[in-house]
Amino acid sequence: MFAEYATVSRRSVVKIDRGVPLDEAALFGCAVLTGVGAVVNTAQVRVGASVAVIGLGGVGLAALIGAHAAGARQIIAIDLADDKLEQARLLGATHTVNAGQDDAAEQIRALSSGGVEFAFEFAGSIRALDLAYRITRRGGMTVTAGLPPSTALWPLPAVSLVAEERTLKGSYIGTCVPSRDIPHYVDLYAQGRLPVNKLLTGRLKLDEINHGFDLLHEGKAIRQVVVFD
Repeated sequence: MFAEYATVSRRSVVKIDRGVPLDEAALFGCAVLTGVGAVVNTAQVRVGASVAVIGLGGVGLAALIGAHAAGARQIIAIDLADDKLEQARLLGATHTVNAGQDDAAEQIRALSSGGVEFAFEFAGSIRALDLAYRITRRGGMTVTAGLPPSTALWPLPAVSLVAEERTLKGSYIGTCVPSRDIPHYVDLYAQGRLPVNKLLTGRLKLDEINHGFDLLHEGKAIRQVVVFD
């Protein structure tokens, strides 16, 4: 549902700096909270860490810029679409790998000297989650924020959790407290450390909304906003 005005609970309202353009402020809702929050809250990525991000939609690319802001030394971006891999490079990925290649996992492990410390899955598929787990190094953490079908099952190689001292975590809306995290992320944006505006690929009028959905379905948009005149 799209409306010019909405009534919401005061618990859902967050005060931000008046200087932030409203079309860019809109991005600090779901995508940035979920992607950046998975990196800084759920995983608590450290400066100098190696990171892989699987699934380069709006949430995955938000995680990528979050990893860059957190000081990750290596950020490997992974997706099936080459244009999204190119976008990831522009946003700070140090390496990109097309997940459709048969040896994608081997490539990633080679790039990261045996696996990354933090692997994030944002694609919402069991295959992506399995890849994320396989490219995580011993002692590393796999974080999943994608939402596969509720009936989907994943055959976890359980012994690896113990033998390799792995951590597997789910992340829901980036483990965020909006009243705490949105102002912090807006501050990072104002400092130039979190270029959320680069995720905005389109501004639409309300009567263009169906075209916007088509672009999203075709993978030709990262984040779009509806602007009311």
